[in-house]
Amino acid sequence: MKIAEDVFYAGVNDHETDLFEGQYVVPDGMAYNSYVILDEKTAVMDTVDRRFGEEWLAQVKELLSGRKPDYLVVQHMEPDHSANIEAFAKTFPEAKIVGNAMAFTMMKKYFGTDYADRRLVVKDGESLSLGSHELKFLFAPMVHWPEVMMTYDPSTGIFFSADAFGKFGALDVEADWACEARRYYFGIVGKYGAQVQSLLKKAGGLDIRTICPLHGPVLTENLGYYLDLYDTWSSYGVESEGVFIAYTSVYGHTKEAALILQEKLLEKGCPKVVATDLAREDMAEAVEDAFRYGKLVLATTTYNGDIFPFMREFIADLLERGYQKRRIGIIENGTWAPMAAKVIRSRFEGSREIEFAENTVTIQAALDDQSRAQLEALSRELA
Repeated sequence: MKIAEDVFYAGVNDHETDLFEGQYVVPDGMAYNSYVILDEKTAVMDTVDRRFGEEWLAQVKELLSGRKPDYLVVQHMEPDHSANIEAFAKTFPEAKIVGNAMAFTMMKKYFGTDYADRRLVVKDGESLSLGSHELKFLFAPMVHWPEVMMTYDPSTGIFFSADAFGKFGALDVEADWACEARRYYFGIVGKYGAQVQSLLKKAGGLDIRTICPLHGPVLTENLGYYLDLYDTWSSYGVESEGVFIAYTSVYGHTKEAALILQEKLLEKGCPKVVATDLAREDMAEAVEDAFRYGKLVLATTTYNGDIFPFMREFIADLLERGYQKRRIGIIENGTWAPMAAKVIRSRFEGSREIEFAENTVTIQAALDDQSRAQLEALSRELA
């Protein structure tokens, strides 16, 4: 794939992995992206997952057409992008390896060497000339590893963005960008909103015409759309008006209450109401939806004096990612000692700008007239 006159795609598609990073389901596979710049000097931007080393090196050689690469630029040391540094170094012994000091420290840990005899250590804001291409390096620590840097090429307006603006899914599968990019962002990068905001400020002064991430498609049109979404996500803003209802249910009574609330909210004109069974649906999808909408309802049973395990996991995932600036309603169930509402409130005590709904629904075993009235009151409040 040709990206610019002398910039080419050299990535691979992965349909072997069922769980990315050992936890995220990827039914449409993954893409590991690498790029080749052919100028007076040639540069390869990152490598790919170790299982695709031979395929990737064959592509790189084909694009080079007999030339030798002068540089391998290492923007991110996570193994799905760095695993083939060693293979590259052995295949092209004269090429220099470009990275920041922390990246070389990590290379020593992964490969037993920091390539001291052939490394080029760069600092934030420094540039590397290839001829007509002047690669400018922008450090982006904790987006989402500490050594991450990104690269801007003013001659083409290409922004090599490391893991930022990435998404789940291989490139040979047609899929909506936002859905899988949102799940990817909140699952993997979401904790680091402040660092992403810093990156966006840096990038705001650049004439970016193309974004080349390490996962997902190359972005060439409507870049404002992608940048705006990243700004919303990383500032913990509300992307879509609506209510997300996350529930767990043992014998069906809590589920019944959650679905009644969903129906009532829709009847009262809520633009979008999504209900998810945390025990049966993808937890990463649930986390994504909790951040997408401005209002969240947590419906769960009291369980061993705490809350049901799937709800406990869900709340932990939200808190780990800095969940904030949201309104939360609670539906609790407990036959003899309802404790869920108290436990949920205590979990969010250290969170920023969390407001709890005035109306709480308390079910003692099964819905009755009182709890149904509480559902009505909660629906009026949230709608």
